[in-house]
Amino acid sequence: MLVDSHCHLDGPKYDADRAEVLQRAAAAGVEALLVIGNGTDVGTYDCGIRVAEECESGASVGLPIYTSVGIHPHDAKVADDPAFAELQRLAAHPRVIVWGEIGLDYWYDFSPREVQRAVFIRQMELAHAAKKPIIIHCRGSRQNPEDAWEDVVRLLRRHWASAGLGGILHCYSGGPDHLPEALELGFMISYAGNVTFPKAADIREAARRTPLDRMLIETDSPYLAPIPFRGKRNEPAYVKEVAQHIAGLRQASTEEIAAATTENFYRFFRLNR
Repeated sequence: MLVDSHCHLDGPKYDADRAEVLQRAAAAGVEALLVIGNGTDVGTYDCGIRVAEECESGASVGLPIYTSVGIHPHDAKVADDPAFAELQRLAAHPRVIVWGEIGLDYWYDFSPREVQRAVFIRQMELAHAAKKPIIIHCRGSRQNPEDAWEDVVRLLRRHWASAGLGGILHCYSGGPDHLPEALELGFMISYAGNVTFPKAADIREAARRTPLDRMLIETDSPYLAPIPFRGKRNEPAYVKEVAQHIAGLRQASTEEIAAATTENFYRFFRLNR
């Protein structure tokens, strides 16, 4: 059985066939999902909760759906006190098990970098108060792919490490040289469909070296569809392709990777199956 530890199922890309998407996930062996709850402003930060409640109400197949709350670095420029207050309230929902995705994105710079850093710090404080781990988004600039990573690690050491709550480095895109810092900080390393891309040699080497008990897999749906679906809308059923690819890299069976990453998910979040 598989767990898709990071997918975005809210919004118009799934409005026409969300139930069918979940049915295909179940048919592929997916037994649980973590739906990310990044809204865009006040009044939308419950988007992941709404997906989870829709499924629990019987509108879709009965997959357990967990969710998160948080402000993505793209939207840091709209973060204000009402937004943080709404996130604090939503974090108490029983299906919210993690805060995120949060972090830094210097590739697009949709929000000024100093604002991204301030909002990242504020959300780490809120997550600590809520006793939730965090999901990290980290993407460096075109000029210096290392710049966001350096800032993320620095801010985690200063504002998060002492919390002892850990988190997930989502859609890991660093190389093997970044792994020691990530593991030392207590983070799980999550691999997505980009591990299958031809130019992703560093990610593949990192996937070979990541301790199996610290690994998760995800789709980041609707983005980053793995080969052979690249260029199409991604969906949780395709997490099986990620497991198969990592199994090949590590000379393991797909079943071994699926079982380990599923067990890791439940253990990290202290969930009962």
